[in-house]
Amino acid sequence: MEGLNLVLTIPQGAVIATRLGLEELAWHLSPGSGRHFRGRSIFVDLALHGKQPAFEFLAEGDWRDAKGDTAYAIEAVSGGKRTKTALSNDGMNIVPVDAWRSCSLVKTGGALASLEAAAEVARYSTDDCDEDMSPAEVAVAIGQPEPTRRTPRLYALLAPVELLVMTNLSPAEYGWYATHRRGKLLRQLAFAELRSDPKQLAAHSQFDDARSELSTNPRKKTKSITREGLLNGVSFQDWVGYSREAEGGLYVGDRNRLNVYRFPEKLPTKWEQAD
Repeated sequence: MEGLNLVLTIPQGAVIATRLGLEELAWHLSPGSGRHFRGRSIFVDLALHGKQPAFEFLAEGDWRDAKGDTAYAIEAVSGGKRTKTALSNDGMNIVPVDAWRSCSLVKTGGALASLEAAAEVARYSTDDCDEDMSPAEVAVAIGQPEPTRRTPRLYALLAPVELLVMTNLSPAEYGWYATHRRGKLLRQLAFAELRSDPKQLAAHSQFDDARSELSTNPRKKTKSITREGLLNGVSFQDWVGYSREAEGGLYVGDRNRLNVYRFPEKLPTKWEQAD
């Protein structure tokens, strides 16, 4: 159906059927000016085939009918409604990453900027993950060259939970480890690397202690710092790759692969000037 979009929102994980288009949906969902409110999000335009999702939802225990609820929402929009929520939460865990058709960043006031198409960073072929593996052993396990020099990196995990993590792992290594480690498993994930410490979110000592622990223990892989407010609390300009000075953007992956959605060479002026 022309003019129909099925949109996954991050971090909430809602799945919304709409005939407004992505830019108008962003304005429609905005809580108001970014000077007074906090409501940044990421919009993922999902693949459709006619009036049906062009993908199968991943199993989640049958506590809801994701496929049926989505069909109902699409039918409501096809009948004239502007928007209809299909799933109110946790969509990141059941929408397969290969269903992502495009990805956009939305500021609080409703300004939207589209990222480039997905580029594959790594393809995973092993499930043999051990909690005691060193970063070097993780690199060997996934068939990636080990970085010539390891220094602690800072990742903002944005979905399915918000978590600020300092780590000795590269993006490809972290994507595999997070989706394979025992006891703290993520089915799918979306994260960004940060270029500086967002010290407005946690005590300065938290960053210093985490960096010291990772620097002095070469087998240490990750250290959590804080668990909320990352999308709203960290400027998009602080993401590695914002100005294309280094490889970065929004990393999205599952147990089989890691993709990156890079920033475009030129962002919309209206979006850059928005709060």
